[in-house]
Amino acid sequence: MKILMVCLGNICRSPLAEGVLAKKALKAGLNWQIDSAGTNGFHIGQPPHHFSQQVAMQNGIDISKQKSRLFTADDFDNYDKIYAMADEVVHEMKYIAKNKFDVCKVDLLMNELHPGGNKDINDPWYGSEDVYYQVYQLIDAACEALVNKMKVIQLNN
Repeated sequence: MKILMVCLGNICRSPLAEGVLAKKALKAGLNWQIDSAGTNGFHIGQPPHHFSQQVAMQNGIDISKQKSRLFTADDFDNYDKIYAMADEVVHEMKYIAKNKFDVCKVDLLMNELHPGGNKDINDPWYGSEDVYYQVYQLIDAACEALVNKMKVIQLNN
């Protein structure tokens, strides 16, 4: 399974989601490839935000080697599932991907925790350090729900 996490700049939310899900999938014995990208391209090649790195490290996850990259239409060919951190990200993905946009592959990450709730994970970019911890908790809970769901599916197959 190849999963892509997407936010706007690929330096705050999606790098955290990539790191959290990779750790949880590995622990669960799931052979997943997880990556992240951003839709705006303002931070291409940059590492995750220092607060994202800090909160990840405090939870035993090193995301310091990740580098921001731009989401492309070809990501629909390369990934089985694409999780957006917010609805505005989905709209940007549609604009970028145009006719390659595949609604069956895209969902909001929070829908794993609250199915059909269509809740956003707010961008912490302008927030304080505390906001990054809140974002981490939301991502952690959603990724835990995703891994648990997939473990049940695997058991039933």
